[in-house]
Parts: sequence; structure tokens; C-alpha cells
Amino acid sequence: MPNGIIIIDKPAGWTSMDVCAKLRGILREKRVGHGGTLDPMATGVLPVFVGQATRAVEFAENSRKEYVAGLRLGQVTNTQDITGETLETHPVTVTRADVEAALTRFLGDIQQIPPMYSAIKVGGQKLYDLARKGREVERKPRPVTIYELELLEQEGETDFLFRCVCSKGTYIRTLCHDIGQLLGCGGTLYRLRRTMAAGFTLDRAVSIEDVQEQGASLLLPTDSLFAEYPVLLLSSAKKEKRVRCGNPIADASLSDGIYRVYGQSRDFLCLSRAEHGTLTSIKNFFGA
Repeated sequence: MPNGIIIIDKPAGWTSMDVCAKLRGILREKRVGHGGTLDPMATGVLPVFVGQATRAVEFAENSRKEYVAGLRLGQVTNTQDITGETLETHPVTVTRADVEAALTRFLGDIQQIPPMYSAIKVGGQKLYDLARKGREVERKPRPVTIYELELLEQEGETDFLFRCVCSKGTYIRTLCHDIGQLLGCGGTLYRLRRTMAAGFTLDRAVSIEDVQEQGASLLLPTDSLFAEYPVLLLSSAKKEKRVRCGNPIADASLSDGIYRVYGQSRDFLCLSRAEHGTLTSIKNFFGA
């Protein structure tokens, strides 16, 4: 059965779940999940986890993301992007320097009010279901972090392209809306491309057509998600047995930190944490 990670360059018009459903059919594997939703209008990096690798989805979802986004000033929509209904239009008199100055105001830890057109639940109901009924409810601001925010180019009198590196849960269309509010003319998202997620960049991404032609050969190993962590090769069969039985290992020589742990045959077993000379599994990835 196929196991591993495939980095899809999601086409516009597809939901993230559409991609997963397509891959289930192509790879003939029911266990398929993605590592971070992209709106249908967005394109770019969508890590998809197949088979036993689906155990790693949570680590991808919590990772930093990088986007190249288009901000259109002078327009406000109900979805905060150009797929929605225009609510307001305003003249735009700001300069490129004004936009650059505004971007600096959003760096670091900020609070975002989630858009009504989102899958967040309030009172057990998804916001977008309420929005489609014409209802708007109060949403609590949520903390997110903007690590990098850089203006790339001006594409027209009102269109600006920027790059953003951000934490889990950041809405780029809300960021566009809020920048527009700060500038006093309103703003909306007109283009979005994710260029990095879970440490995977566009140069690793393949198309749906590529998968149709090449199938499971395009799968990356599950441990590629954890490339930032050092390798720990277990030195004995006894230690490997303890790990496979879910037991910790005592090793005073281990520095504190997170490790990729491999068995005697160099198969990836788990992601583990060493603390005060004891190695404990965070997540297991070996079969039964």
C-alpha cells in the first residue's frame, strides 16, 4: 500500500478536499489527508499525506506557511477576496511607500478577526454556513504571527503583490482587508499562491496530471517532513524493541531535543523527544 507525502501544486478552482479525493482514486488508498487548507481560488503548495503518513498531518498543519498574495486597494467584499460580492469601493490615493509603511504595522504577533466566510465554528455552526444565510455573528480575535512581510511589486494603480511568512491560522484575505482598512480605502485579496508549507517549497510540487502519469513513485518518505531534526539510529535490537512496544529509552549521552529515530534496518520508527537522559516517543510511524 502506498505510504508517504506528495506535494501538490494545487490548481485554482479546486478545494483541498477535492485534491485528496482525486488522489484517493489515483493511488487507490483511502487514507489521504492534507496539511493545511487552501481556498479554491488559491494555488500552490499543498502537502498531501497518504497511508500511514497521515499520522503526520498534525505536524504539517501547525507549521509556518509562505504566500505570495495580491492586494487590491479600493475594494471591499463580503468574502475579503475577489470571489465575493463587492460591498464598497473607494478612490485610492496611497503610494507604494504608504503600502510599505502599512505592512510594517502587521509584523509580529497580531490579532485577527476571522472572516465570516470561513470554516471556523461559532455555537456549533460553521461561519460560512451562517454567512450564506445572510447572518453575521461576533467573532473573537485570534492571535497569529506574521514573521515576514515584504512588498514585492506594484502591478497597477491599485494592485500590490506581497510576500508573507506566517503562523498557522493566518487568513491572508483578512490581512488584505485589514491593510486596506488601515490605509483608509479598503482592500481585498485578488490572487494567492502558497510557496511554502511544512518546509516544502514549490520546487518539490507536482501537478495532479503528474500523479496520474507517475502514481506512487512521486511519494516522498514520511520522515522528509522532519528533516530539520537530527537522526538517531538505535544501537541495539533491544532498544528498537522497547521503542516498538512504546517504552522510553534511558540514554544519558543524548542531548535534550527532538530526534528522528530509526531502527536497525534504518527504517523510520518515530519522532521522539530526549529530556534529562530519557528518550520518549512523540509520534510513532511504524506499522503494526
